Amino acid sequence: MKLLSDIEIAQATEKNHIKNIAEKLNIVEDDLEMYGKYKAKLPLYLIDEDKVKKNNLILVTALTPTPAGEGKTTVSIGLTEGLNKIGKQATVVLREPSLGPVFGIKGGAAGGGYSQVVPMEDINLHFTGDFNAIEKANNLLAALIDNNLQSKVNNLNIDPRTIGWKRVIDMNDRSLRQITIGLGGTANGIPREDGFNITAASEIMAILCMAQGRDDLKERIGNIFVGFTFDKKPIFARDLKAENAMAILLKDAIKPNLVQTLEKNPAIIHGGPFANIAQGTNSIIATKMGLSLSDYVITEAGFGADLGAEKFLNIKCAAAGLNPKCVVLVATIRALRHHGGSPSDEYNTPSVERVEAGFVNLEKHIENIRKFNIEPVVAINSFVSDTDEEVDLIIRKCDALGVHAVVSNGWAEGGNGTIDLAKTVVDIVENKAAEFKPLYNWKSPVKEKIEKIAKEIYGADGVDYDNKANLNLRRIEKLGFNDFPICMAKTQKSFSDNDKLIGRPEGFRITVREIEIAAGAKFLIPILGKMMRMPGLPSKPASEEMFIDDNGKISGLS
Repeated sequence: MKLLSDIEIAQATEKNHIKNIAEKLNIVEDDLEMYGKYKAKLPLYLIDEDKVKKNNLILVTALTPTPAGEGKTTVSIGLTEGLNKIGKQATVVLREPSLGPVFGIKGGAAGGGYSQVVPMEDINLHFTGDFNAIEKANNLLAALIDNNLQSKVNNLNIDPRTIGWKRVIDMNDRSLRQITIGLGGTANGIPREDGFNITAASEIMAILCMAQGRDDLKERIGNIFVGFTFDKKPIFARDLKAENAMAILLKDAIKPNLVQTLEKNPAIIHGGPFANIAQGTNSIIATKMGLSLSDYVITEAGFGADLGAEKFLNIKCAAAGLNPKCVVLVATIRALRHHGGSPSDEYNTPSVERVEAGFVNLEKHIENIRKFNIEPVVAINSFVSDTDEEVDLIIRKCDALGVHAVVSNGWAEGGNGTIDLAKTVVDIVENKAAEFKPLYNWKSPVKEKIEKIAKEIYGADGVDYDNKANLNLRRIEKLGFNDFPICMAKTQKSFSDNDKLIGRPEGFRITVREIEIAAGAKFLIPILGKMMRMPGLPSKPASEEMFIDDNGKISGLS
């Protein structure tokens, strides 16, 4: 593994002024809304739909991950650097990190090693205030709901027992999951049960990332399903006249953010929905912005391809008319050992036998990507614990499937370590790219769409529905939301809904516990198992290792 020279390290730690990064995209300084020297908002009028259709979209996803993740963001940034090194104009488009995981288990989420986006500290913390705006818009609707319950004028007769809208905060805080509000007398509101989700789990986040302009944003906000009246009539955010005020709070948050990679290439970062309970990708606006300004756009989707990639393709691409040309499947030797039976304390212990046994997980993901009429490339994200024998095994087994597997060394070498991956991606885009096709038709019956995902993507034998889910299906029918796509909420640890079933499980069925309506985001959310929307902090949070000195320099964040 070749490490960067002292000169390259020095160059990597310097940042260019954001106006110089914008020049690479032919953006003039007057079009930038700068947040200091290294961050800027991009105006929506820079989106060019003709260029969006013409330029090349590459999705980076992964096999079923270990809890630490397999480095999709690092590979996405590294691939961008590699493409620029071989003369292709490329921009990486990513999600914004959530503060909860930053201070919880993961620490920072801006790539790693020499494949990072900067300014890393700003991106991982308050950045340009997008998460704060989403939080405030969400909580404004919550306040309007409770105010209406209290009001004697314009009271909508909302049944408090049916309200599904929760407040949000961008922090891991388990004590807020289930709370009681309105205590302390009649002046303090109507007592009822409530709770907080983390901001990334808010439907406002999902809406912002699905919206294609301000008018669409307002319409979607107005369509948020709040609950029912006592006489069983549905109530939406528009009934509370909430959409304009909420959109005002999001007036800047809707604009994508421009930053840079360590090698001074453009990076656009915008939005951050979770992938196990939402669509798990950056905003449609950010992706279209990248495609309007660059020949190649590299983006990533959360968790494994059974979650993030499936939703990226069936929901985001289908909604926005995007045509991805190639999918990069990130694999790590440690994850393959995991799926081959390695206990967590042996993830870094070489074992050709376990890697071979775990290959079935990667093989299933390869099969799944091809069902969308897209050709995958396997990027073996390199770790120091990998052995040549294990790597060669993966390359041979992928070759037998007609798939290129390439070692990606972006963490240790930046763009120099991803040139082979970049060349492989370009070859597919220029010679083998086909017309992407979704897995299902949105207008198919809801159960048929769910079953299609369960059988085709997960490998399940079938789908069972709890009583609540069947009641939800009747509600969906009554409200006229049958034509929405499906945003499955399930564990990221397995193809199945049982996180203990590693590898490529067979002979299982999944159970839909309930189905939520995200009427603003315009998708349905079948819940498989118990979904955590407000994480807690671990016994030793990442925050304990962070430090800020007297000059304001931060350490321990990444």
